[in-house]
Amino acid sequence: MKRLTILGSTGSIGSQTLEVVSEHPGDFEVVALTAGSNVEKMAEQIANYHPKYVVMKDEETRKSLMDKIGKQKECQILCGMEGFVQVSTLPEVDIVVAAMVGMIGLRPVMEAISAGKDIALANKETLVTAGHLITNLAREKEVKLLPVDSEHSAIFQCLHGNKTSQVDKIYLTASGGPFRGKSRAELEHVTVDQALAHPNWSMGKKITTDSASMINKGLEIIEAKWLFDVSLDQIKVLVQPQSIIHSMVQFQDGAVMAQLGTPDMRLPIQYALYYPERQTLSGDRLDFAKIGDIHFEEPATDVLKGIPLAVEASRAGGSMPTVMNAANEYAVAKFLNKDIGFLQIYDMIDFAMSKHQIIAHPNLDEILQVEQETYELLSKDWRKK
Repeated sequence: MKRLTILGSTGSIGSQTLEVVSEHPGDFEVVALTAGSNVEKMAEQIANYHPKYVVMKDEETRKSLMDKIGKQKECQILCGMEGFVQVSTLPEVDIVVAAMVGMIGLRPVMEAISAGKDIALANKETLVTAGHLITNLAREKEVKLLPVDSEHSAIFQCLHGNKTSQVDKIYLTASGGPFRGKSRAELEHVTVDQALAHPNWSMGKKITTDSASMINKGLEIIEAKWLFDVSLDQIKVLVQPQSIIHSMVQFQDGAVMAQLGTPDMRLPIQYALYYPERQTLSGDRLDFAKIGDIHFEEPATDVLKGIPLAVEASRAGGSMPTVMNAANEYAVAKFLNKDIGFLQIYDMIDFAMSKHQIIAHPNLDEILQVEQETYELLSKDWRKK
């Protein structure tokens, strides 16, 4: 039996992780769950999975949860960063599922690695902003970084039994999102609802918006660089609109290995939890006779600028990816609140990056400080640019 802490259990990845747990009774124990402010859903998860510990984002949501579950309380309810770190480092936990959205997941993940916990990693920001710290620490502590992103899981599966040094190129596939084929003029007045109408995947609002802007794919390029120890020039993005091929690896001898499947996030989640074993998973299977053709195309990076912005930040290195990521988080929140237009997400990122003085080798505190400085810059000065 594997014992889990799930950081961000009420979100899309966290909820689907619990679906995998339910499908395999007896294989997992849910030791701890954490959430932001979704008290209703957390109360349901407590009733269904009986964790020993629960963490909410602050004292207010902690009290709301305690009021909600009343006398049925069967776990210790904590709050804040101290609580997130505590449940990430519990001696009895084997795997920490990092499904929190945003840089709030960075410190708990680093503390979990320091405590020798394997990480099922769905939090992009961890490697994007602190890849140099995370990968070195994981090697030092001999901890597994098990990717949960569908694309990185696909690469991880293709590499199984092969050496990273034998890789010639990694092909990260992308659906193209809801704005594939749109011109810049057509994106001037798109709505939040249109950005959230992803053609293939069911995800949270932030990551769905990132998919629409292709920032998501840019973040994945940076993740892949750190996870698989390859250069940016070895990573290529291809649009594969049907979301059947989740990524591919080309080796030095010219052979290409691909991982295919239906668009179901439970598969990469389950693969990470059981690695290196495979288990039965319910759901649809590919019918190749019905699929017929699989189509590829180049991403339109002149319109959807997420990829070039991320690559620029990664090439600059140091603290610049943190600025890019923080600016995107800030801008996406503004867009979802209908305070800015879709294309202004790119403008905010570009502005923040243009104002930043790079710290070459930032530590954790410096990364978090740069994040806050980026938020402050955009809140005060972006409209004055």
